[in-house]
Amino acid sequence: MSQYAAVRRRTDLWVPFALVALTLIPLVSGTLRLVEVAGGPAVMPDNPRIDASPAPVVVHVVGAAAYAVVGAFQFSARVRRTHLNWHRRAGRVLVVAGLLVAGSGLWMTLFYAGAPGGALLWSVRLVVASAMGVCLVLGFAAIRRRAISVHRAWMIRAYALGLGAGTQVFTQGVGQAAFGTGEVSTALSISAGWLVNAAIAEFVVRRQT
Repeated sequence: MSQYAAVRRRTDLWVPFALVALTLIPLVSGTLRLVEVAGGPAVMPDNPRIDASPAPVVVHVVGAAAYAVVGAFQFSARVRRTHLNWHRRAGRVLVVAGLLVAGSGLWMTLFYAGAPGGALLWSVRLVVASAMGVCLVLGFAAIRRRAISVHRAWMIRAYALGLGAGTQVFTQGVGQAAFGTGEVSTALSISAGWLVNAAIAEFVVRRQT
């Protein structure tokens, strides 16, 4: 095995697990919120918006968990080659889960009043959720016409946007440490998470074309 092939094989193995690791903090936070909504102990910060209308949060958290974890293993070429039927079935599930994430994100943005980040973050959330939904639809349409490289590009973009919460753990930490917790700082630090992921996605897409 050549050195290049060995590096590619190692990368193929660790990338899915690295992506899952990136989602761990948001997944734990979301799980604790679900436990709270189900009547368990309140361990998360109080959020009257969720208390008044918990259903969109439940859809968002469950959809995001499935999308993040299952979607990570779609990035393994070895899994795609050796488990093609699983790849196809999982892909259909991921399109549904991703659309649920994007749709519930839009709903919460439009109908949960008073969220942190003000008008700037409200606008960014609308753009990101809409863009994720569009990417999923375009990716699904591409695979229906057997345009595999186009399908892969749109799905990479959609997954990057869906994984924004993982990167935001870091961008918010840096933003709050440097600039505090004001509305503008919050909006910029959260938006930076999506921007970083989108930039990485474009880099990956362009390397594969």
